[in-house]
Amino acid sequence: MNENRLPDYLEHLQQAATDACAFVEGLGKADFLEDKRTQQAVIMSLIIIGEAATKVMDSYVEFTQAHAQVPWRSMRGMRNRIAHGYFDINLDVVWDTVQTALPELLKQLPAVRRDTDDEDSNRDVIE
Repeated sequence: MNENRLPDYLEHLQQAATDACAFVEGLGKADFLEDKRTQQAVIMSLIIIGEAATKVMDSYVEFTQAHAQVPWRSMRGMRNRIAHGYFDINLDVVWDTVQTALPELLKQLPAVRRDTDDEDSNRDVIE
């Protein structure tokens, strides 16, 4: 029997998005562009987000379809661009992502995660 890892992947997604936003809290864009340590921390968080999104997309197709408002493909795509084009990372895009896309994702995740709890409850009743 396959173990349901969906809640774990969503937790990784939420934690990495939370971390990335915390790393830039109180920073302006100019400060971010001068702070290599923060850049690296945010970039690593984006990789984690992309990895978790990929796992969800590959293993829980129906779930991603049911939650099409979540930018699964964009998260995976950003991870791939970072991992395969490391020396060409556009820090303006990274900054925009952490300022706009990640806060939006963090607003969506509680409802998405509650849905996994409902699925687990339904699965327990069926089994």
